[in-house]
Amino acid sequence: MRITSSWRLPSCLLLLVSACQSQDAWAQTPSPLQEWQYSGGVILAKLFDPDLPKFRSIVGLASEWQPAYDGSRAYRLEGGPDINVYYRDVAYISTGDGLGFNFLHGAHYQLGVAMGYDFGRKESQDYANLHGMGAIGAAPVGKIYGSWVISRKLPLILRVDARQFIGGAQGAVGDIAVYTPLPGSSKSFVMFAGPSLSLATRHYMQVLYGVTPQQSAASGHPVFEFTHNGTSAAGVGLSATKFLGDHWLVNVDGAFNQIRGSPARSPIVERTNQRVAVFSINYHW
Repeated sequence: MRITSSWRLPSCLLLLVSACQSQDAWAQTPSPLQEWQYSGGVILAKLFDPDLPKFRSIVGLASEWQPAYDGSRAYRLEGGPDINVYYRDVAYISTGDGLGFNFLHGAHYQLGVAMGYDFGRKESQDYANLHGMGAIGAAPVGKIYGSWVISRKLPLILRVDARQFIGGAQGAVGDIAVYTPLPGSSKSFVMFAGPSLSLATRHYMQVLYGVTPQQSAASGHPVFEFTHNGTSAAGVGLSATKFLGDHWLVNVDGAFNQIRGSPARSPIVERTNQRVAVFSINYHW
């Protein structure tokens, strides 16, 4: 695979891969956005420029169009701030990826932990369908993750992660993803794309998609209970960043996610195919 000759320009690529990530400023349970899109091409920064600057900062505004909740037929549009600050390839704080620390890192790999936040789900997001189901509370989310890049000539990235909800949706979710820069990327414009698969514990799926006897009596939905862990979703994402001069950049993220396995048969899931689009304009230094 050959991207373009511009991938041999580390100084340009460093800025691009640092910026080409999801600018999602809000968390929902879960988002159709693929988990790898939160960090995007940041893993490539050390590979193309071993002498990273001490700090890299990106701030801006973002808007997001996504389902009101996972499995919803209705969509909503929201906006908010976007902040991403990196300390070399060691630590970061990000509106999309949380507060993180890479305790193992090198030119081809990262292994780290992060703490994010999930806003949960409220009945008011779709009172007709969620009435009687109760709210899923907001909660912190702990994450451990690892990323590995094959090589400079073949910058294919493998990423795995596991997320534990500390309250709220509870349970745990894991993701396996492969993504790569796309042909046509250049020193002023870069794209990433790739698929991912999500697995979840029985407890997580029960809270998010299940219907207990008590919820059934209050909502009118039939009882729906999970008995085992399994696949919860599969999808594909596309992230693109365009530089406008030396400091301004525009990010666009899109993703298609399909609820799969037992969750797809849940009576509260109105639509298994979920889409999301995120747009942001940012300033970096």
